[in-house]
This record gives sequence, C-alpha cells and structure tokens, in this order.
Amino acid sequence: MITLGCSKNLVDSERILGQLPSGKFKLTHDADGPSDIVIINTCGFIKDAKEESIDTILQYVEAKKQGLVEEVIVTGCLSQRYKEELQKEIPEADAWFGAREPDDLFEYLSQKYSRESSKRYLTTPGHYAYLKIAEGCDRTCSFCAIPMIRGAFRSRTIESLVEETRDLAAKGVKELLLVAQDLSYYGYDLASKPLLAPLLEELSKVDGIQWIRLHYAYPKNFPEDVIPVMANNPKICRYLDIPVQHINDRILKAMRRGHDKQATLQLLEKFRRQIPGVALRTTLLVGFPGETRQEFEELLWFVKLARFERLGVFTYSPEEDTAAFPLGDTIPEKEKQKRASELMELQAEISGSLNEEKIGKTFKVLIDREEGEYYIGRTEFDSPDVDNEVLVEKQSGITIGEFVNVEITSATDFELFGVAANK
Repeated sequence: MITLGCSKNLVDSERILGQLPSGKFKLTHDADGPSDIVIINTCGFIKDAKEESIDTILQYVEAKKQGLVEEVIVTGCLSQRYKEELQKEIPEADAWFGAREPDDLFEYLSQKYSRESSKRYLTTPGHYAYLKIAEGCDRTCSFCAIPMIRGAFRSRTIESLVEETRDLAAKGVKELLLVAQDLSYYGYDLASKPLLAPLLEELSKVDGIQWIRLHYAYPKNFPEDVIPVMANNPKICRYLDIPVQHINDRILKAMRRGHDKQATLQLLEKFRRQIPGVALRTTLLVGFPGETRQEFEELLWFVKLARFERLGVFTYSPEEDTAAFPLGDTIPEKEKQKRASELMELQAEISGSLNEEKIGKTFKVLIDREEGEYYIGRTEFDSPDVDNEVLVEKQSGITIGEFVNVEITSATDFELFGVAANK
C-alpha cells in the first residue's frame, strides 16, 4: 500500500488494509521490497501532489513490466477526478478506483468492505493515530477541488467515533489527531448544529487516550463552545490548526472564504485570550490570481502581528472546474516561490524567538522515535511530521511511545533540545 497526500488519505489506506483478511494477504505499507499487488492511494489536491501521484504510478507500472509486481491498482483522489483520462494514458495499470469507491476496490479483490467497520491496520507509530471524523466538504473556496473529489460533508456519529477510539486505545494509542476537511462543520448534517465540543468531551472519557489534537478547523463559524473545552479539559491539546489562507479582504473575497480580516483577527484574539498558552497553526496561500505586492505585504504584516507558533505556506495551483480557474495563473512561478520563501523566513524568525523563550522550562514530551544520539519527541504544541520536534539526550529508562518531562536546554528555529527531567 503506497499512500500519498494527507493524513485523511492515510486513514483511508489503514481502513483498506484493516479489512483485507490477513490470512489471505501479507500486508505492508510503503514497503521497499517486491509485492504481488501494489495499491497506490493517490492525492489530487494541487499540481505537485498530482505529479507525485502520476510519477509513483509510472514507477510501479515499470516495476510490473520488469516482473517485480504482478498487479498495480490505483485508488484515491487523483483517480476519483481523472479516472477516464488516466485509464487512457496509463493502460498498464490493472484497475482504477476513486476515493469514494472502496466497495468496488474490494469487489475487485474478491473481498467485502464494510463502511461501518472501525477495523484499521495502523501505519503510524503505535502510540498515536489519526481519527477522521467526517468526509467531504460543503465549503466553496474558489481555489479548491476537494468538494468535487470527496463530495458533500458527511459527519460520522459520535457513537461510532467513540467506539473506534476505544479500539485504538486498546491497541496502545495515547494521542488522537482529529482530522476532516473541516472540523468546524462537524455535526451540522447530523443535528443542524455543531457537535465538535460534545464529541471532544466524549472522546476524552476513553481510558488510555491522553492527548487529543485538532486539525483543519475552518475560521468561519468556528464552534466557540469548543474554546472552553480546550481551555479546561486536560486531554485536549492547547493546539489548533486553523487555516486562514490570507488576510487581505479582496483576496479573501475572491477566494470565497466567507471570513474577512476583522473577523479573522477577532477570532485569533479570542483564542489567545481564552485558551492560555495555546499554539496556533495556520496555512497561507500565496500567488492567488491578481495578488499584488501590496496585498502580499499585508500578509507579511499579519504574520508579524499574529506570531503563529506553527505555519505552512502553499503556492497557488490552478485547478480545473474551480471558480478561480477562469482567473488564470497570473503570478509567475518564480514570484510565487519568492513570496513563499519570504513568509517562511519570517516564520523561522518568529519560531526561533518563541523557542528561545522555552529554554529552562520543562515540558511533557511524547517520545516518537530514536535517532542517532537522541530520542525524538513532541510537546502538546506539535503535531507529527509538520511541526517542531524535541531532541532529548539519550538516557536509560526512556521508552518510545511514553511521556517524559523534558527540561529544555537549547533551541534552534524549529527544534528544541533537552534532557529528561524525571529520569
């Protein structure tokens, strides 16, 4: 199983692997060795992701020609959107299935798939797992093709998510990372009101789960009853991933985001005031059609003002059939990359300054792995793969997957260094 793209895709892969009978199949994920059957779970979000998916398909088609692989099966977002074109262009692949067609994939493999099953084959380290609480998206952002690929927003029930969380905790999972296209909208399709706060309360009751982390919450209509839960429930990490994309009102309107500069600033101020010590992560999009230098300078000003603890930047990628596509791709790629680099250079300065403030303080750290001279872990303010890491000097008695109190001794822009304080 080759998984490309986001953590939501990873959950889909884990569900596929989890429901394939282990007695019939020997299962591996992103394996380097030869396999009889390779399933490639593709990403189709932006240009670079699509190119990576196509390159991966071609790589395994070539492996099939060389006799290293018997079957190449493609599923996921790219094949959901471009199945007919891909079948014509790469006929050597044996089967194509969209992201919404796990039933058809399993029928092809002569197996049965249950959409209700919580069975998963975890591919993350055993102490953390992603929990996808909903599928699809009802937002109409002008640059995004996800609603066309994944369909309308569909929340899972609280009961089913609690059941899956119990299963994960029984396997040793301690940290739960909630993901969806839009956490803010969770529950509206079930009860005509947001249900994220009640969901968090129920998930936090599951024995064994110690951290619950929130990813991809839309700024517009953010369910504000979540704020006191984050502030007062010790199991909810003081961490929020809330992609704002831009701050200039003209650009936000053209993006069809539904929130403006004033509303964004007010929401961020509320988070800072009501959740002491919260770490805010955001994503910004540069190079949207027509973005002027002055509008980009406003974005730089915003980042200096907001001082996000964590920040990622994407460059605009024109996507067919989206509302922004007719606007063209007016910003040269070189200029897009320059603006992205400027933002990340600024963020490195901010992150470095915030990290310096942590020296001499002690933090609860979850140890993810061992690497060279260090154990590598994360604080509650850091998500796997995308955020800062804590490098802990090796000491006896530290175990991967456990929590350790770590005193921070030094820092760089994106790393903390420390020693175990309770060993």
